[in-house]
Amino acid sequence: MQLLNGPCPLAVESLCQVVKIESVAKASSVSGGIKVDKKIVTLADIERYEQIPIEERLVAHNTYDMIQHGASLDPQAPALSFFMAGASYKEATSYSYAEFLGEVNRTANMLNDLGVGPTDVVSYLLPNLPQTHFVLWGGQAAGIVNPINPLLDAEIIQEICVHAKTKVLVALGSVPGSDIWEKVTQIRDQLPELQAIIRVMGASDEAAGIYGYEQTVSRYNADKLDSGRQIRANEIASIYHTGGTTGTPKLAPHTHFNEVAMVAMVRPTWTKLQPGDTFMCGLPLFHVNGTVVTGSLPLSVGAHILLMGTKGYRDPGVIENFAQIVEHYRGVFFSAVPTVLSMLLGALDKSADISSLKFLLCGAAPLSPQLCEKFEARTGMKIAEGFGQTEGTCGSIINPIEGLCKVGSIGLRLPYQQAKIFILDQDGRYVRDADVDEIGTLCIKGPNVFPGYLEERHNRNVWPKQDWLNTGDMGRQDEDGYFWLTGRSKELIVRGGHNIDPAIIEGPAAAMEGIELAAAVGQPDAHAGEVPVVFVQLREGAQITPEEVLDYLTKRIGERAAIPKDAFIMKQLPLTAVGKLFKPKLCWLAIERVYCEVLQSIASMVDSLSVSVGEHPVHGTLASITAKLSAGQDEAELRQQVEELLGPYMTRYDLQLR
Repeated sequence: MQLLNGPCPLAVESLCQVVKIESVAKASSVSGGIKVDKKIVTLADIERYEQIPIEERLVAHNTYDMIQHGASLDPQAPALSFFMAGASYKEATSYSYAEFLGEVNRTANMLNDLGVGPTDVVSYLLPNLPQTHFVLWGGQAAGIVNPINPLLDAEIIQEICVHAKTKVLVALGSVPGSDIWEKVTQIRDQLPELQAIIRVMGASDEAAGIYGYEQTVSRYNADKLDSGRQIRANEIASIYHTGGTTGTPKLAPHTHFNEVAMVAMVRPTWTKLQPGDTFMCGLPLFHVNGTVVTGSLPLSVGAHILLMGTKGYRDPGVIENFAQIVEHYRGVFFSAVPTVLSMLLGALDKSADISSLKFLLCGAAPLSPQLCEKFEARTGMKIAEGFGQTEGTCGSIINPIEGLCKVGSIGLRLPYQQAKIFILDQDGRYVRDADVDEIGTLCIKGPNVFPGYLEERHNRNVWPKQDWLNTGDMGRQDEDGYFWLTGRSKELIVRGGHNIDPAIIEGPAAAMEGIELAAAVGQPDAHAGEVPVVFVQLREGAQITPEEVLDYLTKRIGERAAIPKDAFIMKQLPLTAVGKLFKPKLCWLAIERVYCEVLQSIASMVDSLSVSVGEHPVHGTLASITAKLSAGQDEAELRQQVEELLGPYMTRYDLQLR
């Protein structure tokens, strides 16, 4: 790959002329322009903070003006730095805020010239590059942006673009190690709304409707939006893919107000962060965590984004050199999933100075208390575990950075984010609020909650009360207001932060000759949190092995992370009284299998051992372990061994010795 040429400088005077945000004048006294009265560490602090309407907390009412605001704090401060790979982390290209805003303007003006207006969709298939940020924010300034995971199969990408009504597709050109352009050539003729393709790191072929990004964008004005567009807060800014595969993918739109409100909701809980701080981005820029937590948030306060290579955490060099990267760039914050923390823990160079790190945000999948404690002890920093989802723009609940962190909980609700545990009926309708510590369905309401899925059928049973979103997660709220997740009401498998719809496994499995029923669930995994596995029931007389099932599915599932790790053949899958598959039983069986396998290493210490997993009124699921201690063995040592072995897993256990 070759880096794009350096950006054309944008005069500071022209930048200052276009910024018309009243709160900018106060920026010197209110950290990044957002006033934080005092630390937000308790539920009472949150309630006090909410006495001022959120509209008065905003620095802007759309994402373009929000970036202008961040740039106005110091136009010559670094906005974005990028290195190609972890092994060459010292070789970075950097953009000041003036230069960054200039490239956003150029990109928006180019898109507008290609016919993109406020209701038109620009989809992109890009790795983490500076150009990705320019397309993300320039696309929102011109129209609506639709980030797509470039690792998806071509057929799934095609369906997303069709349902999003993609007018312009931006994609990485043909470069070694990437098949993105190959996918584009496969699907371009199947996109009825498509009018142009923009090729990043590739030449133009305008006769074929292809425009080389670097070649084309350089011709456009960097000083302002030539369209003169005044972006309204209720206009759609982006559309994110949240699940589904063929036919009707689940696409979640965000308004500009959703996105700027999200920043205003997160910022007061992170009072340590200041303009100039370096946010390290290793998560992909097709996911809300990458685009919001290490995107719009730092841009809104004049902070510095460090884009860690095209592959982010998937680059072994980034993991291997992470401590040196922190030391070199004086990184202050990063966001990750538990899988990444596990890898970093084993790779951190103890000789490197990582004292600049203040805290990190961990989400997308449950974090085991053992991993949390080990990482904090090793690094001296604090992990803020939280909860969020694309439908809530990004985040909803988080353990307070400077307050009480209850390990294992997801924390307190963010300011302006209403969150409750509801008891719902079998049709997903509201019955009542749950009592303290009573398990129910986690539901949220607030300025960050999206207006609903593009495909109307996906909106059924997701709104139990007016404006309240059913997150699909089961949980409880304790007497201090902290939330604890206990399971999922929606059938979703989360592999290392990657959401997997079981239907994309079950559909192909049920179509295999000889299979009568199929069900996919998540199986506990020490590294990824959980991995997909499939249980199948065969037709009478069929002779199929688990290996044949896996081979069949590997060739037919278009999402790599969704390919099952294992297949199990059962004489009969568990059913409810009305004949519906009872998936909780399969989840329990998967947990039992893993825990029994892991505990084999203590076989010499016990005469017998059994594991039984079932429902629990407080924890949701509990593994009951019964063992008979062998003569001469120490009980305390056995308990410590079990704690070490099962610590990386999220399902709670109870050990009874006899």
